[in-house]
Amino acid sequence: MDAHGVALVVATLCTGLVAGLFSTFAHAVMPGLSRSTDTVFVAGFQAIDRAISNPWQAVGFLGAPLATALAAGLHLAEGGGPGLGWTLSALGLYGAMVAITFRVHLPLNRRIQAAGDPARHADVAGVRRAFEQRWVRWNVVRAVLSTAAFGSLVGSLVLHGAA
Repeated sequence: MDAHGVALVVATLCTGLVAGLFSTFAHAVMPGLSRSTDTVFVAGFQAIDRAISNPWQAVGFLGAPLATALAAGLHLAEGGGPGLGWTLSALGLYGAMVAITFRVHLPLNRRIQAAGDPARHADVAGVRRAFEQRWVRWNVVRAVLSTAAFGSLVGSLVLHGAA
C-alpha cells in the first residue's frame, strides 16, 4: 500500500473512532444520564468529561484531520482524481464538527465543571438546565457530521483501491 493509501486508512480509522464516540454519547450515554436526578446527571457528566480528556482521545480527535489533510495533499500530488472530492468532503465535514466542539461543547463542558460539586450547589437543576438540551442537540449534529466524514473517507478508500 502506498503512502496515500496508508494516510486514508489512518484517517478513516480515526474518524470512525470519533464518529462512534459521538454516536455512543447520542444513543446511550446522554439518554442514560437523562434518566438520573439533577445531582447524578451533573456529577456523572463531570466525571465523564474529566475521564475523556486524555491522550488516547486526543490521538483520534487530532489524528483524523491531520491524516485526512495528508491524504488530500498526497492525492493532489498524484494529480487529483475522483477520490479527492470525497477526501476534501470528509475534511470539510470534520472541520465543521471541530468548530461545533470548540464553539458549543467545550464552553458548556467548562461551565458544568465550574459548577463544582453538585451535592453542594444551590441550583443544580439550573446547572443541568443550562447545559443538557443544547449539549445533546449539538452532539447529534457532531455525530452526523463525523459519520458523514467517515462515509466520505470510505468512498475515497474504495476509489483509491485501498478498501
